[in-house]
Amino acid sequence: HLFVLGLFNNDVQHSVLKTSIWMLRPFFLSFPDVISIEKTGEHFRLIYDVKGRFTVHRITAEEAKYKLCKVKKIMVGTKGIPHLVTHDARTIRYPDPLIKVNDTVRIDLDTNKITEFIKFDTGNLCMVTGGANLGRIGVITNRERHPGSFDVVHVKDSTGNTFATRLSNIFIIGKGNKPWVSLPRGKGIRLTIAEERDKRLAAKQGSS
Repeated sequence: HLFVLGLFNNDVQHSVLKTSIWMLRPFFLSFPDVISIEKTGEHFRLIYDVKGRFTVHRITAEEAKYKLCKVKKIMVGTKGIPHLVTHDARTIRYPDPLIKVNDTVRIDLDTNKITEFIKFDTGNLCMVTGGANLGRIGVITNRERHPGSFDVVHVKDSTGNTFATRLSNIFIIGKGNKPWVSLPRGKGIRLTIAEERDKRLAAKQGSS
């Protein structure tokens, strides 16, 4: 209900998800799907805000041509053909052998092919997609390996605040500190209650 595209099927026919028209049946969106409205020429990406809520972020037509996907599984299928499976259940054959689980691939939505990829590595930009830090963005500083348990990743945001979360909650969105997708308002920086209060007071005083 965050984003109403149309009340009737005739309206929904002009809404495009991942370059395919969906209508007359329910469908689900997930991070970071692209929504395009042909009738208005508008494009949006479904992304998390800093409070961990889904938000619809306006993007350019150029950015709407691709989507970032997290690699969940790499396997060898029948006849020895290598396959890659992403977080949104895409299966891509013959991926680059350098791509590993937890890396991020950039998918061209017209061809469904991988154009680039980012390694899961320290120094790269990530968004947290689960847990208490959902929606926060920062650079990976360290990975703690815990055999038989959950690996923990330490992240530092652009203000210098650090936090930790499970490896499964990390989604790489940029190489170094440069994001491959435009970021929503707040840039993934979570403010404390006191900082939010001061920000509201400053905005109130500025408008008065």
